[in-house]
Amino acid sequence: MASISSIGTSGMQTAQLRLDASANNVANMNTPRYQRQVVEQEATPGGAGVTGSVRRSQEEGVALEQEAVEQMSATYAFKASLQVVKTQDQMMGSLLDVKA
Repeated sequence: MASISSIGTSGMQTAQLRLDASANNVANMNTPRYQRQVVEQEATPGGAGVTGSVRRSQEEGVALEQEAVEQMSATYAFKASLQVVKTQDQMMGSLLDVKA
């Protein structure tokens, strides 16, 4: 069984990967024949978190509005994963207070 902090950390890493790919897409949106980067996200075996892999889209071009939505979504995913880690830390502190 995976620890809660490793699940939250993997979520933050994947969200950061999504932000990086989207930022790269925006930076290259005026590059001729540029194929945008897409992050595929999937659960790891055993429920130990998530992994992300970057691939190139089949279509050429970048839609700025799509990238803005992707960046907001990745930011919310990062914040949610961070909250998981913070909550686990608080729970561990409370448990130590009870046991001490």
